[in-house]
Amino acid sequence: MRPIIKLFVLFCVAIGAVAGYGWWWSQQALTLKTTPVDFRIPPGSGLRSAIGQIQAAGVEVNANALLLLARLGRAEAAIKAGSYSVAQGITPAALLEKLVQGKVTQGEATLVEGWTFRQWRARLDKHPDLRHDTVGLSEQEIIKRLGLKLPKLEGWLFPDTYLFDKQSSDLDLLARAHRAMQGRLAAEWAARASGLPYRNLEEALVMASIVEKETGRDADRGQVAAVFVNRLRKGMLLQTDPTVIYGLEEQFDGNLRKRDLQTDTPYNTYTRAGLPPTPISMPGSASLRAALNPPASDALYFVARGDGSSQFSRTLDEHNQAVNRYQRGQK
Repeated sequence: MRPIIKLFVLFCVAIGAVAGYGWWWSQQALTLKTTPVDFRIPPGSGLRSAIGQIQAAGVEVNANALLLLARLGRAEAAIKAGSYSVAQGITPAALLEKLVQGKVTQGEATLVEGWTFRQWRARLDKHPDLRHDTVGLSEQEIIKRLGLKLPKLEGWLFPDTYLFDKQSSDLDLLARAHRAMQGRLAAEWAARASGLPYRNLEEALVMASIVEKETGRDADRGQVAAVFVNRLRKGMLLQTDPTVIYGLEEQFDGNLRKRDLQTDTPYNTYTRAGLPPTPISMPGSASLRAALNPPASDALYFVARGDGSSQFSRTLDEHNQAVNRYQRGQK
């Protein structure tokens, strides 16, 4: 029996030594080629594949030892996909914990209220944390990739600050922004005031986009929407400069001239009655709410005071007086 006991003891010592070495190894800082090291684990990756991604990025880790550590902790199948960043001093145990808990790094993109899709796209195209899958695609090709049936993306993307997994596709971000706008628009449409001159929620979105461009002052949004609603009800031309500017596209040089107001385009609300065919900007929540729940008002005109606010008038005479005062400096 003594030889057997001796072998058993030696076996236990060996196991203990291996376990001790394993614990020691798991607490030692890994060598990084640079710091920090960024890497991405694609969805559906197993741990061995993930380790390959980590090694390729510049983390010197023993693949077999990390696999064994994961198996001992029953974590082999628990790793999360996403983008990660590790800095000097990271240990195998901490690395594995990060993968299991999904402590991913995130990018951030702010899509601004009132901007056009062209402006949004220019910002996204320069974003260093996005994968640029829309490069070289026309707007219609992007719409098709998103699985949508829209004439344009204008107005159909909700302005907000979006967090995303680094190196996510810009298409994924656009899809999220579209879903967000659909949700906000549907909610405001369901709670809309009665008697509005919109045939559908698409027209309400067009109105919200005009309100967004006409004022950046929350206190005036409702009144601006009320003016345009009143003009639609009376069959008056909307006569709003932002729609004319949108219709001019690249021809607009920052100076709106009389001839521009007289040049007919589908977006010229000085020459065409009703709403333009599509939104002209990306409206935020306040403009959506204003377009669908404007306050009671009999105002038909407004003019900028020069301080960001607007002067609202009921009659053309009142409006002309306001124009003289605030635009021409006449008392």
